[in-house]
Amino acid sequence: MKNLLRIEEAAMFALSILLFIYTDFNWWWYPVLLLAPDLSMLGYLGTPRYGAVIYNIFHHRALSLILISAGWAADNDWLYLAGIILFGHISMDRILGYGLKYPDSFHHTHLG
Repeated sequence: MKNLLRIEEAAMFALSILLFIYTDFNWWWYPVLLLAPDLSMLGYLGTPRYGAVIYNIFHHRALSLILISAGWAADNDWLYLAGIILFGHISMDRILGYGLKYPDSFHHTHLG
């Protein structure tokens, strides 16, 4: 089952690259910004509960889809780019086994 889920995430990661290709941004924006959502780990400088909330907000696929939709609807390339990057980052994290966090520990995720 884990391999099947990783294949699914790899397909979504590929989709994010495909969506990015059809933007007007230079190719180097994608790799440069791909790890930017991990800045949300700074929330763990507070408590594990606070860190989990901040991390999960920035690693929830719904936020990426909202950003993509809002960017497309408002014809805002930067908002659209933020959604694509976040979508790809989340897929990359899930391929590597990183999931949404429980409030007790950074290492306790929804992926087990």
